[in-house]
Amino acid sequence: MRTSRLPSATSRALPHPRRLVTLRSLAAVAAVAVVAASACSSGSTPPKTAPSGGTPVKGGTATVALPPNTTYNWIFPFYSITNASVYNDQQFQYLLYRPLYMFGNNTDTSVSVNYSLSPADQPVYSNGGKTATVNLKGWKWSDGETVDANDVVFFLNMAKAEKTNWYAYSTGLLPDNVMSYKATGPDQVTIQLNQAYSSLWYTYNQLAEINPMPMAWDVTTLGAAPGSGGCTTDSAADAWAKCKAVYTFLTAQSKQAGGYATSPLWSVVDGPWKLSSFNTDGNVTMVPNPDYSGSPRPQLSAIKFLPYTADSTEYTALKTGQLDIGYIPTQDLPEKAPGAALPSTNPLGSGYYLEPFYSFGIEYAQPNFNNPQVGYLVRQLYIRQALQYAMDQLGIDTSIWRGYAVPTSGPAPAVPANQWTPAIEKENSGQGPYPFSLAKAKALLTSHGWSVVNGVMTCQDPSKCGTGITAGQQLKLTILYSTGLAAATNEWQVYKSDAAQIGIDITLQGQTFNTIIGQSAPCAPMGPKCNVQVFAYGGWSYDGPGFEPTGEPLFQTGAGSNSGNYSDPTMDRLIAETHTSSSLAVFDQFATYGAEQLPFIWAPNPNPFQVQAVSSNLHGVTFSPLFTLLPEYWYFTK
Repeated sequence: MRTSRLPSATSRALPHPRRLVTLRSLAAVAAVAVVAASACSSGSTPPKTAPSGGTPVKGGTATVALPPNTTYNWIFPFYSITNASVYNDQQFQYLLYRPLYMFGNNTDTSVSVNYSLSPADQPVYSNGGKTATVNLKGWKWSDGETVDANDVVFFLNMAKAEKTNWYAYSTGLLPDNVMSYKATGPDQVTIQLNQAYSSLWYTYNQLAEINPMPMAWDVTTLGAAPGSGGCTTDSAADAWAKCKAVYTFLTAQSKQAGGYATSPLWSVVDGPWKLSSFNTDGNVTMVPNPDYSGSPRPQLSAIKFLPYTADSTEYTALKTGQLDIGYIPTQDLPEKAPGAALPSTNPLGSGYYLEPFYSFGIEYAQPNFNNPQVGYLVRQLYIRQALQYAMDQLGIDTSIWRGYAVPTSGPAPAVPANQWTPAIEKENSGQGPYPFSLAKAKALLTSHGWSVVNGVMTCQDPSKCGTGITAGQQLKLTILYSTGLAAATNEWQVYKSDAAQIGIDITLQGQTFNTIIGQSAPCAPMGPKCNVQVFAYGGWSYDGPGFEPTGEPLFQTGAGSNSGNYSDPTMDRLIAETHTSSSLAVFDQFATYGAEQLPFIWAPNPNPFQVQAVSSNLHGVTFSPLFTLLPEYWYFTK
């Protein structure tokens, strides 16, 4: 129930993409050097870490900026890809409804599982890795019910009934790889698997996708008795009819966003926060849940999320003191020293301190392999290679991201420093096997039967151009990109300009992040609903589905988050091998193949993709690379 898709770079203000007990040297995954430059010019104010001192006070309302043109719009933690984003889950649902396992901590580098923040203890694997036992801690829902085994069974039944409507589903994986499951005690669920799996992968990429759901949701009408819907006790005997009816009801209720704060359904929470008010324009207020069983408990009186249509208006709100937490747009950041996380000066002065915000993820544009206009084109590896060669990642970082970005060159994240990044992704200053070269891009196309006609690459020899490409076909693409950020817009304009120099004709269309992901459901080959040619909503954070970056949500054939409909038998096999082996060499084979095969057009990943500003009297604020928001750690001082 976590999504990991992220809007373009700096629009990911506060938090995608949405994925990991024996992590292969987990310390290496979390390790990253954060070096703040200390030198400052005369009259400037250096950035500072969270200030020390002051007397903590209980209460107060923290105001937080939402990304431009991005709002929370889905509350039910079982949903399709069209409602999947880090904002709807890590930034919204997680605060109200805790998943079975939480990841990350109140730091800017941790990507490990966090059992202390989770409603379940560490799973126990037995029977050679074919049995997983989950023990709940006995937390309480706000209606007094216990977060128990039945709440997990409820979710698993829902996954069985509606897997094709679940964004985390990949063919053959959860729930397909579960032979049976049952409550073996009030707070215990035992799951029998169809084969032995890596305990690392199964915990991080399967159990992590389970979200216990209260009996108050197992209904088909408002006001009905908890559990009366029958999904918790349903089975395949009636083709999961009861669960389907409950799913239909809850989905319909989730579409009525204006009533979230007053709904008797969504007011039943087990997280540290509950809704106080919810406006569809993006204004959202949460207050502490007095019945929260976990720790720490919130110290603030409220957190208020505020919407913005552009990063410029958000920055004005920061400069005028209207926000406690916000992001500094890239164009307003001072340059920073190479290797530093923060600039050497603070443009906001002493009223704020600066914090880095890394992203354990990747940035890209996603070609639609089933689009009737360009599917035949992007299915050709040489065309994808040419498109990648035309992406000037290092130049874009310097001219647009002002040194705050790192190249993306494959499916494994480059930052924070981690053991998953294969050697091939580190080649060519991080650009991987296809560094910027318009000459190489053009040579690839001309050697495959293309030539420039009236300024546009045109297929002259169909026998070389590839299957489905006809004589006279032009190399034209329309990229749908996320609006609201000047830097992101400029990035795609630069790409369009560079590609035009070798005859690749790119049209740019800007839409809001929510609008783009609303069109991103996988579609039938060359079907009428495959109208988007290239998605450029931003990228993916490995914070669910899947915290180990093995790639099944994005690259496996038929996966629920595979919006571009990429399909490759070798990729499917390599992904499957990472599910049963904890060998880093096995993972490297998958990641290396992904870097070579280009299921995406890799783009610069601003990392820290954002510099966050925090009011100097607000403490305990950090920004997880998994986008997990933990305001229960925040407190004001006087």
